[in-house]
Amino acid sequence: MEYREIILLKQGEMARITINRPPVNVMTLNTIAELNQALGGLREDPEVKVVIIRGSGERAFSAGVEVADHLGEKLPLMLEEFGRLFKSLRNVGKPVVAVVNGIALGGGCELVAGCDMAIASEKAQFGQPEIKLGVNPPPASVLFPRLIGMKKALELILTGDSIDAWEAQRIGLVNKVVPHEELDQAAEEFAGRLLEKSGYILKLTRGAIYEVSEISDYEKALDLMTYRSRKIMESEDAVEGLTSFIEKRKPVWKNR
Repeated sequence: MEYREIILLKQGEMARITINRPPVNVMTLNTIAELNQALGGLREDPEVKVVIIRGSGERAFSAGVEVADHLGEKLPLMLEEFGRLFKSLRNVGKPVVAVVNGIALGGGCELVAGCDMAIASEKAQFGQPEIKLGVNPPPASVLFPRLIGMKKALELILTGDSIDAWEAQRIGLVNKVVPHEELDQAAEEFAGRLLEKSGYILKLTRGAIYEVSEISDYEKALDLMTYRSRKIMESEDAVEGLTSFIEKRKPVWKNR
């Protein structure tokens, strides 16, 4: 499929999605639809192990969703499509890493939160300024309490204040902060650590973590993870990984 507002590039076992709406990569309804389409295709791609999402240029990951798309007939369509994006991120079945090259505000910040992991430039800024326009951020309202705790979630959403990359790392919104000029190299190295693993085991383990994270009862969560872990450890790749360790050799993954 040919995209107009994103770039999808597959390099071996890694896929790169770039939001391509310079100068600050504001997402339109069409951008969001294209992101959903790309993630849906990657879900069905057995060759891809890891997905990276980045903004084009050096100024912004994304400055959010087009303000005009919050009004009139576009509003319900935008909310539905944007909500679907976070289901697409969860259901893609492989690790998704946000590479935050600049500002990530509004929907851009939510997109970072919706990815599994994030690496940020020291120049990055994060925030949910929607409250200043008299609206609210739906995905952030769900994701932030789970990621950074209720009090910090309420502070960021209700004040609309922005935070820098170091504070985002401190509260758990991003995994790692690096010098701006080292961002792409750091992302490559981070993705490389994932590419060494079995894609099948990455998928099953990621899915199991998300599944049990939604269960509040500790014993039920533990029982379910025990069940899921047995299924994982009985797979061909798990047997290969354990056997290769005993035999002191590199594993040869079959992704099953």
